[in-house]
Amino acid sequence: MNSETPPNAEPADTALVLFSGGQDSTTCLAWALDRYARVETVGFDYGQRHHVEMACRDVVLTHLRSDFPAWGERLGQDHTIDLGYLSALGETAMTHDVAIEMGAAGLPTTFVPGRNLAFLNAAGALAYRRGITVLIGGMCETDYSGYPDCRRATIDAQEAALSLGMDRPIRIDTPLMQLDKAATWALARTLGGPALTDLIIEQTHTCYRGDREHRHDWGYGCADCPACDLRSSGYARFLEAA
Repeated sequence: MNSETPPNAEPADTALVLFSGGQDSTTCLAWALDRYARVETVGFDYGQRHHVEMACRDVVLTHLRSDFPAWGERLGQDHTIDLGYLSALGETAMTHDVAIEMGAAGLPTTFVPGRNLAFLNAAGALAYRRGITVLIGGMCETDYSGYPDCRRATIDAQEAALSLGMDRPIRIDTPLMQLDKAATWALARTLGGPALTDLIIEQTHTCYRGDREHRHDWGYGCADCPACDLRSSGYARFLEAA
């Protein structure tokens, strides 16, 4: 994580946030809005089983503009990119009706090979067109499902590849990289107070099964998939430490 810019520093430049509509990317978006004069967002439609997150994106962005005026002034254009080829490359539990379990390769069946690399590559190309040199993503290697493309070493390699391939410096900030989910909840509270944590609970989506029917104290979800487990257990630890 590049943490050279202190909280509440004078904003400068523009950043592009990889924004899914989930807890982590919403926290990263708040983190960016606290630091940059202008922030744009990009989401990806890749045939995800929890496609409801695409609708949640719009709701969260609307609330950020209306409920946080200072951030709303900085929040710029939102973009969506079709990466449907990811689901066409093979079945995973994130894109098809496949059981969520540990696979033979030692990775969960929710792992979509190359997903974050594709996200960052597309975001890098968009950033080039928009004159932006900073990408911000919610990848984390501390409290996660074990995806190899979430590790900082992978992000560093992708950062170097994008900078070489675009022939200009590209920085990828990952403010959650060394945080567990409890710390991510705490960061959201620090950035936006109870209003932001309430927004995350009510309007963001994490559940891999796309469950928006069952409401829990930590938000909506099946309470059974790995994403729900991480989010719920992190919330419980966050409350204990509060």
